[in-house]
Amino acid sequence: MKTPIVYIPLLLLILLQSGCGQKSQQENSTKNQSTNQVKYAKGFSILNYDGYSILKIINPWPNASKQYTYVLGKKNAVIPDDLKQFPLIQIPVQKIVVTSTTHIPSLEMLGVESTLIGFPNLDYVSSEKVRSRIEAGKVKELGSNQNLNTEVLIDSAPDVIIGFGIDNNNPTLDNLQKSGLKVVLNGDWNEETPLGKAEWIKFFGALYNLQDKAGALFSKIATDYQNTAKLAAKATTEPTIMAGAIYENQWYLPQGNSWGCYFLKEAHSKYLWAETNGTGSLSLSFETVLEKAQNADIWIGPGQFVSLKEMLQANPHYNQFKAFQNKKVYSYSTKKGKKGGLIFYELAPNRPDLVLKDILKITHPELLPDYQFYFFDQLQ
Repeated sequence: MKTPIVYIPLLLLILLQSGCGQKSQQENSTKNQSTNQVKYAKGFSILNYDGYSILKIINPWPNASKQYTYVLGKKNAVIPDDLKQFPLIQIPVQKIVVTSTTHIPSLEMLGVESTLIGFPNLDYVSSEKVRSRIEAGKVKELGSNQNLNTEVLIDSAPDVIIGFGIDNNNPTLDNLQKSGLKVVLNGDWNEETPLGKAEWIKFFGALYNLQDKAGALFSKIATDYQNTAKLAAKATTEPTIMAGAIYENQWYLPQGNSWGCYFLKEAHSKYLWAETNGTGSLSLSFETVLEKAQNADIWIGPGQFVSLKEMLQANPHYNQFKAFQNKKVYSYSTKKGKKGGLIFYELAPNRPDLVLKDILKITHPELLPDYQFYFFDQLQ
């Protein structure tokens, strides 16, 4: 993996353009700068100065043509004039709204989940701590991401709203900013590597002035992930893997460059569609999948099914696959939150160390004889 380039501070660019007249101010504002500590994620960077940080969101959605810069300032911090063109977020944040369940584990891991005051589609949340706050009326329902309740948001007066965009057209977030609310984009979902996704805990660490804690948490996750990958390298076999299931007469399965397929490669297994390019899904006919995967050793992620019986009831032709016949079918759909949200969707991006251990237990159980599945189960 390539280490992201350290981005040249904005003030240095201004100095180069305007000559030496501001040299003294430039030296004072950057003398306490630290290097960018983001190692795996490609979508953001953090540079620290005396009393404030510069947060850059580099790749908020696929093929993005624009970047976003935010200044995170401590109380009474002196912010250079040249940075006042960018949104200023006072840290540590006291009240926050997030818009994806993948944001919630970072808040919980940092111990700041009590600052969450609003979320769209509350039933999707699985975190027990946050569900307790929801049931106590401390987290407000905000509708849907496409139509956030602006009135509730304005009344709640969050310090910041953490949004995400799928392209350059984000009218809901634009309208919130026009209403005077501060929106910061988060592009964790756009990362292609497991450690890249997980490193976004540092994004939240910066918002709460908890960068050291976030760094330590991520370092532990990265070390455990890498140790499991080293263990996987000891495997002497390479089982073949099929994935997905039929939905509305099409078989959907992940493309070869997707986040989930990265784990399969790390776990020393052979995904049968690994050669395909892309990070989304393939849509294939049943016959095409049967021809290629009928003798696959293992079936991972068969849609939303929670038992082999349920799979057969939906489509009796699933029984034609050797993995099904041998009961080598594994799913994360059995583990749900109180309202039915899948725990995997919420927590897995933050905990690739646990995902990789699960996958290695599936592909090479002899290497982890005492390990118990965290996200996955073998369907019965």
